[in-house]
Parts: sequence; C-alpha cells; structure tokens
Amino acid sequence: MSEIAGVDRNFVKAAMAAPFLARDEEQVLARRWRDDGDQAAMHRLTSAHMRLVIAMASRFRHYGLPLADMIQEGHVGLLEAAARFEPAREVRFSTYATWWIRASIQDYILRNWSIVRGGTSSSQKALFFNLRRLRAKLTRGGQDRIGEAVYGTIAAQIGVSRADVAAMDARLSGPDVSLNATLGEEEGEGSERMDLLPDTSALQDETVGEGIDATRRLNWLQSALTVLSERELRIVRERRLVEETCTLDVLGQRLGISKERVRQIENRALEKLRRALLAQQPQGAAAML
Repeated sequence: MSEIAGVDRNFVKAAMAAPFLARDEEQVLARRWRDDGDQAAMHRLTSAHMRLVIAMASRFRHYGLPLADMIQEGHVGLLEAAARFEPAREVRFSTYATWWIRASIQDYILRNWSIVRGGTSSSQKALFFNLRRLRAKLTRGGQDRIGEAVYGTIAAQIGVSRADVAAMDARLSGPDVSLNATLGEEEGEGSERMDLLPDTSALQDETVGEGIDATRRLNWLQSALTVLSERELRIVRERRLVEETCTLDVLGQRLGISKERVRQIENRALEKLRRALLAQQPQGAAAML
C-alpha cells in the first residue's frame, strides 16, 4: 500500500478484490458489450482489470505526478480498449488493454510533466520514456549524467539523433524555470532571468540605415531597367526579379524562341544592366553586383 499513497484505499481494495475472469467469461462479456451495448457487461469487464491499471500507473510514479491522476488516465485507456476490443481475435483482453492503458498514462505524463510540451513524435516519446533506463544502464559507475561517449549508443538504440539525446538529457536533468523568476543577490537583485536573454535583433539605427539603403538600391535598379528592350526586360523580370522564376525552356516556349536564345538574351541584358548601374553609382552599384 505504501506505493499507492494518495489513492483512496477503498478504491484500491475494491480493485484488488475484483474476481479474475476466465477466458470464456471474458469473451462472453466482451460480445455482450460489443453487440448489445450491455453496460453491466462492460463494467464487469473493466472492473476485473482495474488492478492492471493500478500496476501500470505505479510504474510511472517516479515522474512526480499524482498517482491518482495517472490511475484515472489509465482507466480512460481501459475504457478505450473495451470499446475497441474484438473478441473474435482470440486475444486475452488484458493483453490488448495493456497497450491502451500505457498509451493513455504516457500521454498524460507528456502533457503535464513540463510546461514545455515534448515527445510530439513517436521517436521523441520513446526517447523521453527510455532515456532514464538507458542512462542508468550505461552509467553504472556513479555518474549523475551521461556523457558524449554514450549519446551515440542511446541514439542508435532508440532511433534518434545524438542532438536529440543531448537535448532530452538536458531537459530531464533539471526542472522548468520561469523567465520571470528573480535572480539571487549575487547575480543582480531585483532582475529577472528574462533580462539576461541576449537580443539578437538589429539596433534601431541599423534597421533605419538598412531601410534607407534598400530604398536607394531599388531606385537605382528601376532606373537602370529603362535601358533594356521590352523583351529583355520581360526575360530579366521572369528569370531574376520574381519569387517564382521561370526556366529557360518555359520562357522560350512563351516567347516562341529556343531556350539557348533566351539564355543569350538574358546574358546580354544583364551586361547592359550592369553597365547602367555602374554609370549611375560606381561605388553603390559595385555592392549590388
């Protein structure tokens, strides 16, 4: 009983006292629930397997979440298993229900273990629930944390990258910390952790300067484009100045010429454009080209 502290003892006693079901009786109850919607049959079927839910939830008690909540989530998985069970497959209900119970409990742990959601893929989920076991197995020398030497071994066994193992190891090594938490006196009294985050955005004067330069370069380009003929301008625009550019072959079909001819016109137009830009602003145009 010490392992299930915090759970109603009467509930546990009732679950443990529920009689086991023989295979034939289990099949009859499952068919009555599936075919006739017999609620009493479903209740007997699930009640007889609540001890399985409690045992499964107890295996995950080291994640620091209330055992009563995990048992409740496991019960949801048990009900899901009862709804999906096919008696004709000749499989014991406990074997089938184990997967649903475990999946429901693990999903609850992933949603509540941390404020940052993790384990969003099957491989990440496997890493989250197996890293502690593999870490203990591979570092029996007394180390608290795994090192780079065994990241590759764990990554190969679970089927993830070394970077994923390192990131998950860091997450499991410490609790969540709020960015609004205040720092200690030695680090800066009254400040928050958020104050220490570096701002990687450009400075205001750099942003303004870049905007001015971009406008100046655009004006130079628009002025230089006036030296091109109509066909040259169209080729340059569709090959260089739009987000979804055209291939030489497609543009040649549109203009009724070969793709080699399109390439020649494009090269000639770019050379004319380069000379026009250099003539306007020799120093500024050099940066653009």
